[in-house]
Amino acid sequence: MVWDWNGTLFHDLDATIRATNAAFAEVGLEPITLEQYRTLYRVPVPRFYERLMGRMPTQREWEVMDGLFHHHYKAHLTACDLTEGVRELLHGWHAAGRSQSILSMHGHDELVPLVRDFGIEPHFLRVDGRDGPSGGTKAEHMVRHLAALDVHGVRPGATVVIGDALDDALAARDAGARAVLYTGGSHSRASLEEAGVPVVDTLTEAVSLAERLAVDLADS
Repeated sequence: MVWDWNGTLFHDLDATIRATNAAFAEVGLEPITLEQYRTLYRVPVPRFYERLMGRMPTQREWEVMDGLFHHHYKAHLTACDLTEGVRELLHGWHAAGRSQSILSMHGHDELVPLVRDFGIEPHFLRVDGRDGPSGGTKAEHMVRHLAALDVHGVRPGATVVIGDALDDALAARDAGARAVLYTGGSHSRASLEEAGVPVVDTLTEAVSLAERLAVDLADS
């Protein structure tokens, strides 16, 4: 199983909204509500700004807004915690002899110590974050991530991706994996259902569904 981090294992939606609105205030954009954010949010992130501005931001505008967002996000990061029940779910999956990893678009050098500080790193075969500029999609990263897991016998066709964004489902599809999407993060249920994959309201449901999918994939 491949887990997403932000909005999935890591409950940072409040920090994200606060950072987004703080960045918007500095560039003259109106603040948005949580509901608006979850309806409009898209990856790659410039598409999100396009929906808000009515046009695609210029490269310079994107760089400024992205820099402001990350500056404010770091200020709120320490108040965030793991999603409720995550520790038990990770332990249960690991104890059952199944493998799991993290693939995130959070910067790699910041992600790894964050995961380590929560004491959950031993549950994962790999923890991979974004190793280049922000603003892209997860698909290419997913292919590389699963290729690196091949040494552990992980096959894309027997892998389930759990995330909170359409981008997670698209990345899973491009890599030959399955996906389950969780409504507790960045997207509304209606937005997630556009992906045509199972959508659940809790990570407990996501893991239960992943277990059933794992059995089906193993038997196929």
